[in-house]
Amino acid sequence: MSQLPLLKHDELDEEGVATWDAVVSTRGERVISPEGTLTGPFNALLHAPGVGLRVSDLGAALRFHSSLEPHLLELAVLTVAARWQAEYEWAAHAKLAASAGLSEEVINALADRKEPPLEHDDQRTVYAAARQIVDTGHLEPATWTAANDLLGNRGLVELVFLCGYYSLVSFGLNAFDVPLLAGDSPRWPA
Repeated sequence: MSQLPLLKHDELDEEGVATWDAVVSTRGERVISPEGTLTGPFNALLHAPGVGLRVSDLGAALRFHSSLEPHLLELAVLTVAARWQAEYEWAAHAKLAASAGLSEEVINALADRKEPPLEHDDQRTVYAAARQIVDTGHLEPATWTAANDLLGNRGLVELVFLCGYYSLVSFGLNAFDVPLLAGDSPRWPA
């Protein structure tokens, strides 16, 4: 059970409604639970809508307006989710990663924080960069060069901020004990 009360649309003030509408407009109705509340990290955004709206907008920009190819984006997100053991984030993005072409072996290795059996240089480069960012907050010079050569300045900036954004999401999910959706199982049982 989430530590924050689950809010419904009709309980929100104007700023909360704007945040709700922004979340649903970019993520779709699937983020609304059968009970009429927002799932995952999105309920927390409603409790601080001045910040929540901007967090939602940042997430939408990083996911839906990124120059990163979907398999690279999801590889980075799973690297972050595994680092923080963010169950909800993991469950949602493991499915997206599989749809983007990452193998079950790669996904399982990421969950176990082991070196994944990546077959392509672009994936190895993005994984190395994402792993260093979430583990140290820095990029080693050789990793920075490889990632910049692959992604360019725009893509590297997007990757770094994507890792930061999903760390932020992970913190919210973990701190507020956000439950998994029905049918999802924990990857890291307590």
